Amino acid sequence: MTGVRDMTRRARTILTATTAVALSAALAGPAVAAPPVDDHDATRQAMLAAVADGVPGVTVRVQQGHGAWAATGGVGDLETGKPRSTRDHYRVASISKTFVATVVLQLEAEGRLSLDDTVEKWLPGVVRGNGHDGRKVTLRRLLNHTSGIFDYLADAGFQRTYMTADGFMKHRFDEAAPEDLLAFAMANEPYFAPGSSFRYSNTNYLLAARVIEKATGNDYGDEIERRIIAPLHLTSTSVPTTRVTLPRPSGRAYSKLAETDTGPTYDVTELNARLAYGSGQMVSSSADLNRFYSALLRGRLLPPEQLRKMKTTVESSRETSRYGLGLVDRKLSCGVHVWGHDGGISGSDSDAVTTEDGRHMLAVNFNGDWSGSPRAIIEAEFCGK
Repeated sequence: MTGVRDMTRRARTILTATTAVALSAALAGPAVAAPPVDDHDATRQAMLAAVADGVPGVTVRVQQGHGAWAATGGVGDLETGKPRSTRDHYRVASISKTFVATVVLQLEAEGRLSLDDTVEKWLPGVVRGNGHDGRKVTLRRLLNHTSGIFDYLADAGFQRTYMTADGFMKHRFDEAAPEDLLAFAMANEPYFAPGSSFRYSNTNYLLAARVIEKATGNDYGDEIERRIIAPLHLTSTSVPTTRVTLPRPSGRAYSKLAETDTGPTYDVTELNARLAYGSGQMVSSSADLNRFYSALLRGRLLPPEQLRKMKTTVESSRETSRYGLGLVDRKLSCGVHVWGHDGGISGSDSDAVTTEDGRHMLAVNFNGDWSGSPRAIIEAEFCGK
């Protein structure tokens, strides 16, 4: 591999030379019975804008009624200039949370647990220390991020070990048990008393995954496979255990490994996502994510009562969004509401949404994590701007 600085300089040339070709080629051969090109002109322009803003590559798929439209922009490999594929596999990060919440709600529908159960009931002594108390946190509060439990990803030790450039390169393939990850959270004080506010915390879904395992006796990933992936035939979706590579087709994934959009660009494609556990471990594709969210909102995965609970929202940290149980209700600038989730992990920035009737879906992925906004592409598709 060339040096990351050389790779970045070369990337600028590749992007200017191939962006239009990659995008126009994808649009010239859309997936299934695509509507007229003008129907997605704003979406196409938003993709181009993301690449112009520095995103290495973009892949988008829209499903509307019985028709589909898919396109790519930029490149999937900064070294070779190879374009992205509309069938790319990618790490979906926190989009995994909707899958985890769906399984928890299925277990409630089966009478195997209750959203009003405490974490202490299922995981005795696990949430304890520095003011944390699992006896006061319900499963519902885990799923809607009102638990107040500290986010283990925000722990200074975790960030130093896994999220700085030096730390990532040394530890990108590390194994860590859920209990070790939870220890990072328990070393800090909670954000607030359970139920008194909202604060997004990845620890909540690490715990939810562990509850699934206690309730079923199986790995939470196996339950997602059995209950969601297999029935919906999501052939590009998986919950990898220790696999560090992505299935093919897939592009490379790039990160600055810093809170800045300057400096060197690192290839971070290979990593052990088990560190994200139930908060963000999964791999999928745009087509599979569209199928999943459409099936979920149309009632194919949950009984009406559990779907109602999932869609019962609380105020979140974003003015235009409200958070349900692993599901976000977003009000766009044109007044349209879409439901779904976004997700970011080193080298990958994704978003997947659908209208409430499950008939108009969009899933998008950037293979870089420092620039652009998938939200702009969603706005363009659903609002035409």
